Amino acid sequence: MFEREKKGERAVVVLPHGRGDVDSASRADEFVELVRSAGAEVLARLEARVDRPNPKFYIGTGKADELAEVVRGVEADLVLVDHTLTPVQERNLEAHLKARVVDRAGLILDIFAQRARSHEGKLEVELAQLKHLATRLVRGWTHLDTQRGGAIGNRGPGETQLETDRRLLAARVKMLTQRLAKVNTQREQQRRARLRNTVPRVALVGYTNAGKSTLFNVITTGGVYAADQLFATLDPTVRRIEDLSCGPAVIADTVGFIRELPHDLVAAFRATLSEARDADLLLHVSDAADDERELLARVVDEVLEEIGAGDVPQLRVMNKIDLTDGEPSIQRDSEGVPQQVSLSAMTGQGLDLLRQALGERLGGERIRAELQLPLSAGRMHARLTALGAIAEEHVDADGWQLRIDAPRSVLAPLAGAGDEASRALRALIAPPQEPA
Repeated sequence: MFEREKKGERAVVVLPHGRGDVDSASRADEFVELVRSAGAEVLARLEARVDRPNPKFYIGTGKADELAEVVRGVEADLVLVDHTLTPVQERNLEAHLKARVVDRAGLILDIFAQRARSHEGKLEVELAQLKHLATRLVRGWTHLDTQRGGAIGNRGPGETQLETDRRLLAARVKMLTQRLAKVNTQREQQRRARLRNTVPRVALVGYTNAGKSTLFNVITTGGVYAADQLFATLDPTVRRIEDLSCGPAVIADTVGFIRELPHDLVAAFRATLSEARDADLLLHVSDAADDERELLARVVDEVLEEIGAGDVPQLRVMNKIDLTDGEPSIQRDSEGVPQQVSLSAMTGQGLDLLRQALGERLGGERIRAELQLPLSAGRMHARLTALGAIAEEHVDADGWQLRIDAPRSVLAPLAGAGDEASRALRALIAPPQEPA
């Protein structure tokens, strides 16, 4: 059985693709950039057409032999595969190649582990890594066969090192889950406090390396680390913007998304990504110079759906127009509502248009109005209170007299029932009708 090396910075990259894949070249370049972001040196690239995955190696046996020759030829100690491998495929490849094998999910987890800075971010990454590792404890190390027991005071059926590692890993996962639950409770309390605040909330989302952190810095002087690399920043940063027509707002820079983001990582980062889920408006940043920007935008939308932020209103931002022939502009829908802003965060072109569009969207998305509820509508009152939607209230013989201040998207789910309170709220949040 192959004994894994502790080192592993000299890498061969395997790039599988299927018949008719139109984005295989850009995806391959992206994966190589991921490898370099992780700190590995790319010694060789090997493309492998995979129409039907091989249960043993994922790639074909002939391609596996070719890969073994490449690994020996360049003296690599690490093989990185741009696809998610099963634990058996990963083990078989390691034994065949005599080198450590890491799939796409493992590589992304490793990058996140390097870049996480906050206490919560580190907990989330470690939890995701352990859940990923739990499926990989399949005798990848020879010492895991060793039986405990046989010595004085330790006789009996014994326990393999593999079983011991699984038990210790499960205990660590349980402990991290409990810690994150406590952190999530604290974040929920902070979230409710923010919801009671009348300041609108904006979250920057987008494919990794689309320029979110650069844009965040120029509109907030936030000082967030920004670099031309994948996952330059992981931990969310929140800053206040003062110069909007709707009044002040807070904006959060979130982690960039990527194709096939590991599910364990999405689940672990659900709390961190709540900045997007709880926002009044999402600034969906795309790279205007990328020919695949619409495909990548769909990837972002899929992740937003997965974390429960699919219904949050969006304003598209086409960044990096300085790399194209584009001009700063605002695109509006048939009702005149801004839907897209083209700009360059690097040169500052179009930032005034972004502030204008933010002011219009945030002013229109928030409901500030009076609402009267009968005393019998205690459940509705409690739900509005929990959401922080009540800015002011008093009670008289006619019921609750409330001053509502909350995003339309937060209030809308409460207005779906057919009772009197829901009808009153529905009338309050309904968009104004144009005169006939």
